Amino acid sequence: MLDQAYSRRQFLGLAGGLASIVGLGLVGCGGAGASDAADKGSAAAAESVSGEVTYDGASSFQALVEAAAEKFMDANPDVSVSGSGNGSGKGLTAVAAGTVTIGNSDVFAETKLEADQVKNLVDHEVAVVGMGPVVSKNVTVDDLSLEQLKGIFSGQITNWKEVGGDDATIVVLNRKAGSGTRATFEAAVFGDEANDFKGDAELDKSGDVQTQMASTDNAISYLDFSHFDDSKFNAIKVEGVEPKSANVTDDSFKIWATEHMYCSKDADEATTAFLEFMLSDDVQGKLVEEQGFIPVSAMKVVKDASGKVSAK
Repeated sequence: MLDQAYSRRQFLGLAGGLASIVGLGLVGCGGAGASDAADKGSAAAAESVSGEVTYDGASSFQALVEAAAEKFMDANPDVSVSGSGNGSGKGLTAVAAGTVTIGNSDVFAETKLEADQVKNLVDHEVAVVGMGPVVSKNVTVDDLSLEQLKGIFSGQITNWKEVGGDDATIVVLNRKAGSGTRATFEAAVFGDEANDFKGDAELDKSGDVQTQMASTDNAISYLDFSHFDDSKFNAIKVEGVEPKSANVTDDSFKIWATEHMYCSKDADEATTAFLEFMLSDDVQGKLVEEQGFIPVSAMKVVKDASGKVSAK
């Protein structure tokens, strides 16, 4: 599901029977309205919108976008929402070029695009997610320091016995360049230090990591919390801190990202309406947590485009 394009279902006989969840104040991509959209929720004026919304970008929160899109289309049967999760870099490039109306990203657009491209985009921060290392079920290590992760993902540490595990070669499953998940993970582990180590494989999407980890012994990779699956692999501690959302909100667990949805400043009505819905109580009040994410309002800290974390 995560790696497939999502298109709206056909709802027969619903036109005129369903009220819209967003109304006429469609200013979410114009700037000021984006910060107020969460207060509107389903109480906004009930007037239907129509059109096509397309997106590409981070696979880490594609499931959240899909779930919200279905609810939005239920209430707006004349809108089609469809998209894919081909990585933050591709999503940002696509929205800047106008080939999609929304670019989903784990990282700020400033880190992937030129300044003249960024100035034409509006950022909507829709959720926060933790990301952490995962290991094969046969691996006995359950805690790694940032320094140990740095050694593994730079190719300096190659055997599990070097970090307290069994005598077995470490299989490193990395993400491809352009992945926002990779950028977030490496920023936390390597800081400003460049790292060009590819590992034993470079995978496209979060779903690919899930599949490969489930079938590979002695492996290590990293995923956002919403893709953790303890039936296939084990999520492990970092610096003794468990990978839980509660530990992300105060930055005690250091690997996390804000999930961004970018649109152009002159985005169409349907796109603006959908983004307002993403910031509404209907999504932020329940759906975000149901999908394994953290509402932006729950965070006690914020992160800027440079990666600096500060108290709210």
